[in-house]
Amino acid sequence: MTTGTRSSLKIDNEDIKLSMNNYFVLDSGSDEDESNSVLLELKIPLDREESPVHHLVLTATDGGEPKLTGTVQLVINVLDVNDNPPVFNQSVYRVKLLENTANGSLVITLNATDLDEGINREIIYFFSNSLPLHVTKIFSIISDTGEIRVIGKLDYEDINFYDLQIIAEDRGNFPRSGHCKVLLEILDTNDNIPEISVNSLSIPVVENSPSGSVVAILSVSDKDSGINGQINCFLFPPGVPFKLESTFKNYYSMIVGAVLDREQVAEYRMVVTVEDQGVPPLSSSISLLVPISDINDNVPAFTQPSYTVFVKENNPPGAHIFTVSALDPDVAENALITYWIDEKLWPLSSYISVHSESGKLYALQSLDYEESKLLQFQVRAKDAGMPSLCGNATIQIFVLDENDNAPAVTGSSEENLILLVVPVMPGHIVGKIHALDADSGYNAWLRYELLEESSGPWSVGQYNGEVSTKYPLDESEGGKIQRVLVQVKDHGKPQLSATATLSVSLVTSGQTIKTDINLRRSGESFVPLVDSINVYLIIAICSVSSLFLLATLIYVALRCHCKAKESMVYGPGMATLVCASEVGSWSYSNRHSHILAGVSTEAGAKSDLMIFSPNIPSFANNREHKNEAERPPNSSKEFHPLISPEWIFKLMPLLGTIFKAD
Repeated sequence: MTTGTRSSLKIDNEDIKLSMNNYFVLDSGSDEDESNSVLLELKIPLDREESPVHHLVLTATDGGEPKLTGTVQLVINVLDVNDNPPVFNQSVYRVKLLENTANGSLVITLNATDLDEGINREIIYFFSNSLPLHVTKIFSIISDTGEIRVIGKLDYEDINFYDLQIIAEDRGNFPRSGHCKVLLEILDTNDNIPEISVNSLSIPVVENSPSGSVVAILSVSDKDSGINGQINCFLFPPGVPFKLESTFKNYYSMIVGAVLDREQVAEYRMVVTVEDQGVPPLSSSISLLVPISDINDNVPAFTQPSYTVFVKENNPPGAHIFTVSALDPDVAENALITYWIDEKLWPLSSYISVHSESGKLYALQSLDYEESKLLQFQVRAKDAGMPSLCGNATIQIFVLDENDNAPAVTGSSEENLILLVVPVMPGHIVGKIHALDADSGYNAWLRYELLEESSGPWSVGQYNGEVSTKYPLDESEGGKIQRVLVQVKDHGKPQLSATATLSVSLVTSGQTIKTDINLRRSGESFVPLVDSINVYLIIAICSVSSLFLLATLIYVALRCHCKAKESMVYGPGMATLVCASEVGSWSYSNRHSHILAGVSTEAGAKSDLMIFSPNIPSFANNREHKNEAERPPNSSKEFHPLISPEWIFKLMPLLGTIFKAD
């Protein structure tokens, strides 16, 4: 009922009263109206939701005495109209939802109420038309119950907040609606793997790069938030000469952290790993290959500091005799090695050459052991780096002797006729053949033999060259001149030989006196051979004994002053005294030997010397000594000379003068 609505009541002329209320009043009309109707008038609008039923009491009083009253109860039912919109219990709903919420999960159940009744209070729910289309693909609302559920994928990194406008409408003929907001905050979960990328990479890295040099700049990111987006960066494997430094937010620099050496490690394979702090943590990695570039920091090194090479003499010119090799751990031009011979101290260009690339050594001419026993020089190896580095090695080339020199007999025996006074006892030493061989070692070890046609009464010491008688010679042999042919052979391969001739004149005592007289007449001094031999022998023995004693005293004095060396210094190397035979006499060659050295030495002219133990026969027991002289040498023994070779050579002219037969 609206305000001013009236309802008429038929009542007699009486005094009428209505119980107290806020909605209705009585209107008896004007005086001109003679009807007995009383009007019940609505004073203010009715509200069914406030008072659905009104109970009124109408009292009528007559005018008599006593007054009589009558009452009537009025029950007024207020009929519903759709005058109330649906109302939510909250105008704004706030909901937090994890981004990994599964499809179909309930977000919230909305509740709206309508004070009306019947169909006017039946409510349906739906999204506002202003809601974006993509939101309706993620969320749905059940119209009857008001339940909002997840029907799509939530992604915090895509959209982390939703504002859902919800409408609740009743089903009345003239429907009324209410509104509310659902504010959805999407909570982050650790569902994104950290990402890493290389912004710049400076490779290759020079091996002498200083510490702190930047090699690479890396950027890292994580779409998650909070601790899920906080990243730690690691370098694997540990111990590499690089490290990571955080420059500013989400950027790291990989720098050189230790000394680099390409020769130790030519390249580094590293893995950079990023890991977030979520639970559980997620990580990702990237591989980096950092090559190290070379600098010329290594000197070419030979496999040995010195090389000893043995070359047989008489080699063909241009023969390859040895190959040197140097290694350089650098690469490219820094390891490109060239070889050359250092000739600053001694010119070697006519003897030896080296191939600049292969390091092969060639003998440019035939080597001669008798001229040069040792060639010593330095080979240098230089790389092609900038600046170039150089290494060197010492080469010692020992020339090995070949039997290319035949024995040479010193002097001619035919020029000096030997007078032998007969009779002569067996084993009497007539003379001695002196021969030299320019070779050394076994190639210079000589043996003496009589030629078959000259055997006769003569024999020769196999190793000392002493010619002696085999059987007695009497005066019947006097007046004869015999020639003794002696062949001297060395022990080389092939064997070389020479022939010596010894002339012996057999004279009797009378012939000796005549020869003496004739010699005196001609102004020459002559001493009979038989009588003078003993005198000369005594003088020689005394002289040698005195000189031996003097040499022994000098030797002992020198030994007390300093330690004697067992070998002689020969240029840069050591040349040892060589004894090829312990039976024969000494053999001495006064040739000059040259040492070609590429280093500073005091190599001068040295004498080639081989010392043998002298076998001086005694006239008291000639046969015994003869047998000893022909005994084969025993190479297992060692020879230790008590007298210096220089003293022996100084004494040789004196001894020759003593023994020379005038």
